[in-house]
Amino acid sequence: MRISTAQLFNQNINSILNKQSATSQIIDQLSSGKRVNTAGDDPVAAIAIDNLSQQNALVDQYMKNIDYANNRLSLTESKLGMAENLASSTREQVLRAVNGTLSDTDRQTIAEELRGTLEELLAIANSKDESGNYMFSGNETGTQPFAFDASGNIVYSGDSGVRQSIVASGVTIGANVPGDSAFMNAPSGLGDFSANYLSSQVGDFDVESARISNPATYVADTYTFTMAGANLEVRDSSSTLVTTVAGFDPSTPVQFNGIEVKLDGMPVAGDSFSITPQSSVSIFDTINQAISLIEDPNKVNTPQGKAELAQILNNIDGGVNQISIERGVSGIGLKSLESYSTSHVEEKLVNSSALSLLEDLDYASAITELEKQQVALQAASSVFSKVGLTTLFDYI
Repeated sequence: MRISTAQLFNQNINSILNKQSATSQIIDQLSSGKRVNTAGDDPVAAIAIDNLSQQNALVDQYMKNIDYANNRLSLTESKLGMAENLASSTREQVLRAVNGTLSDTDRQTIAEELRGTLEELLAIANSKDESGNYMFSGNETGTQPFAFDASGNIVYSGDSGVRQSIVASGVTIGANVPGDSAFMNAPSGLGDFSANYLSSQVGDFDVESARISNPATYVADTYTFTMAGANLEVRDSSSTLVTTVAGFDPSTPVQFNGIEVKLDGMPVAGDSFSITPQSSVSIFDTINQAISLIEDPNKVNTPQGKAELAQILNNIDGGVNQISIERGVSGIGLKSLESYSTSHVEEKLVNSSALSLLEDLDYASAITELEKQQVALQAASSVFSKVGLTTLFDYI
């Protein structure tokens, strides 16, 4: 078989180039510390490495979301804890104010203390985070959630939105507590209604509970109760007689139109009061009502004042409990975030171990292989130089 000079030249050049390429590849691996730098190095391993890298990138994003939600919920839990303590203190202040031995000046002082407490509570409810966003505005983070209206009542301008953070595949956790849930929607202390008492009240009584007992027969309205002799008459807003309880006994609840009302104490003939549908109350309104009661010297320690006081105390308890519930929601969220964070750390550790097995370079083997390739390259170069310089004239 004849081998031309050109063929011989090409074979030697290709051999040298292949050795140079193999040497260069090993040098790249040694520089990067990675066995697989391109898909051509190991196509199967490259696919697995790409998948694991994507999983780690996704875990990193989950961890960032968890950090964000953790910061928001930690701050929220702290603020709600402060609000819970403030709201709890109002109960003691109110009870201290209705002490019969206090003067009007003393009660006015306590009323001013309550105003200060209300302002502190309002400041907490209008708190901002480090980015200047309102914490308790729901999704309306640029809108101040709470403010006094023209009538002196505190109104909520945010929404009920809960901002969700994606913390795992298909898993979201709320990163905030809407202000209406924490401060505006406490269950009414009476159940589903609020009671209104008259200054003409003589009997020592108050409404213990007023609830919807049968939604199917419930008729929403404002109902007035009047003691007519020994009987208790119930009329609707049009003064139509709804029911009469002959020989009224306060130990037995009054039932009518799907409603059940229970009194604590006994009205006397001529006493009258009314109930209005109200299933939720605001802690702010409750404190305002307490201030109004304390500042009215003609009402404190009267039968009407005592009845209103009982309702106020019930509503304060409900407001404190509602703040506590929402604080608990924040705590549960923080605990869940901690659990998912731990899970992601473990997942990334497993992924990183698998990546190391797939792409990390065995330096000892790589250095040995580099030396082999360099020797082979030198040999190929030496052979090519000697063959290339040999001609027919050397044998003539």
